[in-house]
Amino acid sequence: MSISPFLGPRTVIYGVNDIGKAKSFYTKILGVEPYFDQSYYVGYNIGGFELGLDPNAKPIGDSHAGVVAYWGVEDIDIEYKKILAAGGKEHSKVKNVGDDIKVATILDPFGNVFGLIYNPHFK
Repeated sequence: MSISPFLGPRTVIYGVNDIGKAKSFYTKILGVEPYFDQSYYVGYNIGGFELGLDPNAKPIGDSHAGVVAYWGVEDIDIEYKKILAAGGKEHSKVKNVGDDIKVATILDPFGNVFGLIYNPHFK
């Protein structure tokens, strides 16, 4: 049996329409301050997993509800190309979002958003 290059889910991002109110709410219910706090994104490290708040996240359709799960990988460029070659469709290209964190999303053949993340801050 081969070892999968996928490391499991790392980040779940919730679209919010007021980042300040969302940060206040999540800080209260999670009991921790965010480790990353910007006007365009707030991230919490919860047990080694990230809960993110994004004021720009929009649902693709009614069935997606605006939440995208990101699967951790060691080499996002290789995995991104592999998924496209297997029949995935480009949704968002690999991009560095700060602090050497890279993300990308792909539509699977059924229209689901499949997120990839390389985050050197999580082992």
